[in-house]
Amino acid sequence: MKIANITIDCSGDASALAGFYAELLRTEVDEGASPYFATVGRRAGSVTLMFIRVPDRTPGKNSVHVDLHAADVPAEVERAVGLGAKHVKDFDEYGAVWTTLTDPEGNLFDIGAGAGS
Repeated sequence: MKIANITIDCSGDASALAGFYAELLRTEVDEGASPYFATVGRRAGSVTLMFIRVPDRTPGKNSVHVDLHAADVPAEVERAVGLGAKHVKDFDEYGAVWTTLTDPEGNLFDIGAGAGS
């Protein structure tokens, strides 16, 4: 088994939200993006972020968030906010330091220090 996709439900334009993550990850949205479906990372052979427009977010549905690692966490948090993210809170727990943010649609993601960032 291996991770193939991390899927993020969108209430708005899937390609626009994919564009936010592509900018954040310094890459591009994959070909074929539309307001209803888009991916980032498929051609790179890494885990693919998949964005799907849904009519209603299912109440009680499991929430999935993306953990990103960076060599310079404060700089990347500042860059993310400049791209449209909102800073939620900084954490320093159990020997790990990270920042939680929301993307333009309110989905949570974290930026923390990681090996090989």
